[in-house]
Amino acid sequence: MSRSLNPEYTISQIKRIVESNERSEIRLNANGGNSILLVCPPEQEFEFIEKLTELMPQETYRIIDINEILISFVETYKSDLAEMFHLLKGSVHQIFKAPEGETGPDLFKHLLSAIKQTYSEQKTPILIHSGALYGSGIDNIHLMENELVMKSKLPLIILYPATQEGDRLMFLNTRPASKYRCMIVK
Repeated sequence: MSRSLNPEYTISQIKRIVESNERSEIRLNANGGNSILLVCPPEQEFEFIEKLTELMPQETYRIIDINEILISFVETYKSDLAEMFHLLKGSVHQIFKAPEGETGPDLFKHLLSAIKQTYSEQKTPILIHSGALYGSGIDNIHLMENELVMKSKLPLIILYPATQEGDRLMFLNTRPASKYRCMIVK
């Protein structure tokens, strides 16, 4: 059973960390990474999204909705998806995250493109609806260890619906989370 959190307090903690001159605190706590996992109980995800929208100024932060990116990807490639699913029966996750070195379109590249665009605007990206990635073969560690994120001056913030089981974070109550390249705020 997860405890109820105060989204406003937790988000203000993140703003303090990101906006402070001591941003090295993130890399120190994230094993050299440049990401923050904003952990929230799954049942409070919408409340956290509402507060993020309210409290994070659009001049310095950009909320990236993974649901919207997934829908855009499907709409853009809908004529190819049926064939891709047929060809990749045993490796459907490759539709969403192509193997290293392959150049075809995939959801992962669309997501990285949105993050890159946000960084080019000198804004901190905040990913919401990360549950849309469940089963896609894209894990938070793929984003956190990506060169774009690791080398950026600004961190990546991921709203992460998870529960705590002992010392493990369980993404959407079901899957152990990687906590290696991120600072955890809960």
